[in-house]
Amino acid sequence: MRRVTFGKKDKKKPNKTILLVGETGAGKTTLVNVMANYIMGVKFEDGVWFQITEDEEQDEEEEKVRRLFESQTSNVIRYEIFGFEGITLSYSLTIIDTPGFGNTQDITQDLFVSQSLYDLFRSEDGISEVDAVALVLKQGDNRLSDRLIYIFDSVMSLFGNDINNNIISIITHSNGISPPNTLAALKAILIKCARNEKDEPLHIMFDNCQHEERTDKTINLLRNADKISGMGMKNFSIYLKNVKPLKLMMTTAVLNERIRLAACIENLQDRINLIEMKKNEIQQTEKALKDHEKEMKMNENFIVEVDEPYTYKKPIDGGRRLVFFFRGAVSCKHCKETCHYRGCTLAWNPAYCEVMENGRCTVCKEKCLASAHVKDTWIYVSRTRKVRKTLEEMRKKYVINKLASAEAQNILKNLQQEKEKLEVDKAKWLCEAYEHVETLNKIALKVETVSTYVDLETLIEKMQNHDEEKCNLMREMIQNVDSLFKRAATYFRK
Repeated sequence: MRRVTFGKKDKKKPNKTILLVGETGAGKTTLVNVMANYIMGVKFEDGVWFQITEDEEQDEEEEKVRRLFESQTSNVIRYEIFGFEGITLSYSLTIIDTPGFGNTQDITQDLFVSQSLYDLFRSEDGISEVDAVALVLKQGDNRLSDRLIYIFDSVMSLFGNDINNNIISIITHSNGISPPNTLAALKAILIKCARNEKDEPLHIMFDNCQHEERTDKTINLLRNADKISGMGMKNFSIYLKNVKPLKLMMTTAVLNERIRLAACIENLQDRINLIEMKKNEIQQTEKALKDHEKEMKMNENFIVEVDEPYTYKKPIDGGRRLVFFFRGAVSCKHCKETCHYRGCTLAWNPAYCEVMENGRCTVCKEKCLASAHVKDTWIYVSRTRKVRKTLEEMRKKYVINKLASAEAQNILKNLQQEKEKLEVDKAKWLCEAYEHVETLNKIALKVETVSTYVDLETLIEKMQNHDEEKCNLMREMIQNVDSLFKRAATYFRK
């Protein structure tokens, strides 16, 4: 998180907070400058222009390098403009920009941006309420790109279902006339937002090009652009004055639940893979016992070869950076499972990880105490290895009747019980994962988001032979997803 502050904060005076979301090139950077100049009372006739942001225009190759190597701590920028309360506005303004969303095809990067917002929402010096979430797009965006759908969708997934009236659209590079095609594109992706008297998505227009050089050929065009942006800022300030700020308690709960769902699904897939490995070992053992039934009756020893599962620690990229940033994974030493890996970037201690609740893990199979966990640069991974076992070793592994005549049947019976127990455990874990979906369905503004869409598909695939009713409920959540949404999901998987 980067912070850019202009002026000195007066805690006695009101502050409004807005969150800007949009893809690179939408004009968010110049929009911040337009707002800053308006607040500072800059007039077109003054012939000056203040720039408080970095230049959005970059060499193409330089931009590619930046996207690849830029420090993740700069992905969310917090602009604060103080000292003009009662002059141009009746409040100071805090603008949260999210330039990192959708800039790469690495989902970890976007999860980091979400995590940064989450920490901003819950930290003592962060923000506890938001007045507006502004979806920034250019006039002329008649068809929203897969990436822009993904970005908007990712942001919608952050909030609770009490924020509808605080979501608006800002149209940049506008000619001052409401763009019907752009509004139709917003309606097409089912954005839940504030509406105007025409039941259109509430939108405010800016033509943010006042920073461009004034010449005899451009002076009139820039003057008109200033009028459009001035009217846009006036309408925006009226909206901010009248809108009720939203406390972010439900939003924080949604963020927590999404992180836990993703971590639970990731952990669940590992557990199910391990179950399949164990079942395969049991089936191999069953076959070997039947093949050597005669030797067992004669109490003769024999050797069988099976694929035995084992778990080891696999190194991952990561490590500690600065004071609080720690990219790694939280794992349970008791259950020998990785509980949080994807997007586990900031919690330097397992006790502070999002998957912990009331001092216990919500993911590992025993729901162990946080103290049973570690955060490090490795994860638990299960594999199989060829192992040769004797009859005596199988006796030790499976509790059996020592009577030789009944030995084979007892081992087979215990093997069958072991398989049944594995299936019971699998069903239990699937239900636990589904509980996160139920919670999101109650509190989230948008449950069937792009990232959760992928998680739901995975959960349906794993659960379809265990609980068809729950599978049908999850299918209903995503059955109305149109082709645009599915293309965005394709972008997510790239």
